[in-house]
Amino acid sequence: MTELSALADRVELLRNTPVLCIGDVMLDRFVYGSVDRVSPEAPIPVLFIERETAMLGGAGNVVRNLVALGAAPAFLSVVGDDPAGREVTRLVGEHGEIDPCIVVETGRQTTIKTRFFASHQQLLRADRESRLAVSDPIRDQLLTRADRLLAKAGVMVLSDYGKGVLAPMIAGELIRRAKAQGKKVVVDPKGADYSIYAGATIVTPNRKELFEATGMPVDGDDAVIAAARHLIATCALEAVLVTRSQDGMTLVTADGEAHHLAAEAREVFDVSGAGDTVVATLAAAIASGASLLEGAHLANVAAGIVVGKVGTAVAYAEEVVAALHHGDLTAGESKIMAQGAATEIVARWHRKGKKVGFTNGCFDLLHPGHVAILTQAKAACDRLVVGLNSDASVQRLKGPTRPVQSEASRATVLSSLASVDLVVIFGEDTPLRLIESLRPDVLVKGADYTIDKVVGADLVQSWGGKVVLADLVNGQSTTNTIKRMNGD
Repeated sequence: MTELSALADRVELLRNTPVLCIGDVMLDRFVYGSVDRVSPEAPIPVLFIERETAMLGGAGNVVRNLVALGAAPAFLSVVGDDPAGREVTRLVGEHGEIDPCIVVETGRQTTIKTRFFASHQQLLRADRESRLAVSDPIRDQLLTRADRLLAKAGVMVLSDYGKGVLAPMIAGELIRRAKAQGKKVVVDPKGADYSIYAGATIVTPNRKELFEATGMPVDGDDAVIAAARHLIATCALEAVLVTRSQDGMTLVTADGEAHHLAAEAREVFDVSGAGDTVVATLAAAIASGASLLEGAHLANVAAGIVVGKVGTAVAYAEEVVAALHHGDLTAGESKIMAQGAATEIVARWHRKGKKVGFTNGCFDLLHPGHVAILTQAKAACDRLVVGLNSDASVQRLKGPTRPVQSEASRATVLSSLASVDLVVIFGEDTPLRLIESLRPDVLVKGADYTIDKVVGADLVQSWGGKVVLADLVNGQSTTNTIKRMNGD
C-alpha cells in the first residue's frame, strides 16, 4: 500500500472520532452584491446588495471542519445575550453531530465579522467584538463543563482568537486538566506569549505568529526549524506545526525531528479559515490514533482544498480522499460526493465561469437510453452533476424488488462515464432540495416530461437557468430490461 493510499484509508478512521473544541466563537456574515458605480459622496464603490449569509466562524469554524471530516465534536464557547449570540446558538444547533455547550454571558458583545463582496472580490470587513476576559463565574462554568466533556474526548482543541474565552489562566488550567486525564491538546495560538500553552501536545502558528512569539528569523527551512525548537524549549511544548502559506508546513517535535511538507494548494482563492482547517484535521487525526506526522500530512492536504474556495470554507472527508487518490476530480471514486461537498464544488465551478447542468434518476441497470440522456445533458453544459436516488427512495418509487443494484454500485457505474462530472446520492423522493442547494444553470430530463412537470424547473428558471428535454431512445428502460431477463 502506498503512503498516500494509507493516508486516504486513515480519513475513514476520522469518522465519529470524539474531539472537544474550546475557544472563541464568532458569527461570520457575508454580504454579496454588485458594483457598477462610484459613490458621489466619496471615491468608494457603491455595493448593490443581492444576498446575505451567515455561518460559524473562529472556533465555530474549527467545529464545522470537524463535522465535515466526519468527526464527533463537542463545542464549548461563550456568547453574549444578544441577537448575534442567539444566531450562533441556532447555527450550532443545525449540526446534529455537535454536542453543544454554549455559555451565555450577560452584557458581552458576541463577535461578528461582516465581509462585503462584489464579483467574489472582498471589498471590506467590519468587526464588532469584545476582547475582555470572561468573568470569574463564566470561567468557573467553562472549567466545570470542560471536565465533563473531556471525559468523552479523544483530543482537546483550544482555538484562541484573543476574544477572552481562553484568557491565560483559563487556557493553562484547561491544558493541566486535559493532561491529567491523559488527553492530547492541540492549540491554535494567539499573541506572543506561548508559555500560557505550556504542556500542550502541539501548537500551530503561522510564520508571522512564529516570528512574533520568538523574535527570531523565520525565512527559510533552517530558520523556521530553529525558531520552532526555541519555542518548544522555552514554552514546554511537545511539538510545533508551522503553516507557511506557499511554502507548505514544517513539523518540529521535542525529540529533534523536523519534517517539511510541500504546499498542496493548486489554486488559491481565499486563505481565510485555513488555519481552522489545519487544527481541526490535525486534532481529528490524532484522536483517531494517527501520528503527529500523519496528522500533519492530512492537515496539509485539507488546507490545500480550503484555500481553493472562497470565504470561510471547510474540507470534506470525500474531498480529502479524492485529493490523496487523484489530486483532482478525475477518477470515478472521487466523483461521488455528499451534498455539502458537491455544493461547494459546484460553487467553485461557477466562480470559474463554468455552466453547470443537473439531471437525476434511479439509473438502475444502466442502458443505452440512460447514456443517451447523459450525453445530451453534458452537451448542454460544461460540468454535469447527476442526482442519484438512494436505495430507500428507489424502493419507495419502484417497489420492494428494486433497485437491482445498490446505490454504491449505481454511483460507481455512473461516475465512470466521461459525460458525468459529479454524482450526488439523495434520499428524498424528488431532488428539489438538492437542486436548491446546487443552483444549476441547466436542468435536464427526458422528453417524456413536459417542462411544467419537471421537478425544480421553476426554480432553475427563476435564477436565469434553462430546462432541456432530452430525446429518448425507443424501447430502452430498466423495467423492460428486467422483464426480458425474467422471460416476461
